[in-house]
Amino acid sequence: MNLHRMLLERQAEGRPLRVGLIGAGKFGSMYLAQALRTPGIHLVGVADLSVPRARKALRLVGWPAARIAAKSFDEAARKGSAHLCEDAQALIASPQVDIVIDATGHPASGISHVLGCCTHGKHIVMVNVEADALAGPLLAQRAAEAGIVYSLAYGDQPALICEMVDWARAAGFPVVAAGKGTKYLPAYHQLTPDTVWEHYGISAEDAKIGGMNAKMFNSFMDGTKSAIEMAAVANATGLTPAPDGLEFPPCGVDDLAHVLRPREAGGHLHHHGQVEVISSVERDGRAVPRDLRFGMFVTIEGETDYVRRCFHEYGMTTDASGRYSSMYKPFHLIGLELGISVASAGLRREATGAATGWRGDVVATSKRAIKAGEVLDGEGGYLVYGQLMPAADSLAAGALPLGLAHGVRVRRAVGAGEVLCWSDVSVDARDDAVKFRRLMERTVPV
Repeated sequence: MNLHRMLLERQAEGRPLRVGLIGAGKFGSMYLAQALRTPGIHLVGVADLSVPRARKALRLVGWPAARIAAKSFDEAARKGSAHLCEDAQALIASPQVDIVIDATGHPASGISHVLGCCTHGKHIVMVNVEADALAGPLLAQRAAEAGIVYSLAYGDQPALICEMVDWARAAGFPVVAAGKGTKYLPAYHQLTPDTVWEHYGISAEDAKIGGMNAKMFNSFMDGTKSAIEMAAVANATGLTPAPDGLEFPPCGVDDLAHVLRPREAGGHLHHHGQVEVISSVERDGRAVPRDLRFGMFVTIEGETDYVRRCFHEYGMTTDASGRYSSMYKPFHLIGLELGISVASAGLRREATGAATGWRGDVVATSKRAIKAGEVLDGEGGYLVYGQLMPAADSLAAGALPLGLAHGVRVRRAVGAGEVLCWSDVSVDARDDAVKFRRLMERTVPV
């Protein structure tokens, strides 16, 4: 509750938190809009593969041209402006940057950026949850060894779920389940960039006019993003996936305590302490009343008669037994809220969520039959989607992580709905991301 006061103090002392952003896409742009208006923050630089695109993003969200014209990071620090460049590692290495935000969404790049921050002693906020799902447990371990903060990004659903779980436990409540909402039907696992828009609720023509990336939006619809985000939550909170992954039960906010309780109590959960995603539509396509498509939830347990009586007295919605209740947040503001992570890392040296172990993994699963010789096109593409699995099961099966299922050739014919394994594809064992993931598989316990 004191972050704003602490930021004001840093502003008054002339010691703002010096921030570097990698990736000026939608999430990054939303942060840029607020960074301009937040006391105690100095955005020193933005690294993007296209400097003109980064400049356009900054101007779009209200940055004056004079504030983004510095020729170097040193000049930016002197003049209170920002330097734009294409070299992310140069931004990380700059002594003028204290905190790095990775908003790229590229798993291999994310690993490289975190390791660079470890080398140069920079805190890092990982909007790049794709990298966290691929190798977060080892990345967090490396960051701790380097004495830096490695943090999930506030405003994105995983960090907000972690906050709700922490609230519940700090108040003495056992956490029965936690997760988020989405729009889901089983057939969505087969969606491709060509078919996604009719299910998303917009025409392909309007999506093109709006500059919407079909592959990215497809990853939200085909279940991949949900799997990635719940892996991050599991690894950060100690909650675990069900053996068969996500069930996506239809559920509105008034039924959270009824649906998100263990099966032996009449609910849908495989076990107590589970991550799950709920759907905003029934299996027949009807809308769920009071859905939580853009929100997050935590289900808690009242362990005593007295606590359960308090649930009733203070208007908590419970299951029929009165034992289970849920809290929820209906929306998340993506990059507009990201400054909470920046302030928490820079002022308190605390992460807004980070892996504490390896409990969930996201594996590549075929959308259709794949012929030998075909090349996988990764997250949101035509050939595979991401499926959540317990990390122990993924490791035992030799499953191919979704984050590395891009640009690799399939060695054998794979049937529709099959989990792909390392042995099914030809990978470059010299690739840095492959080596880092393989190291995690050998060294991080599950």
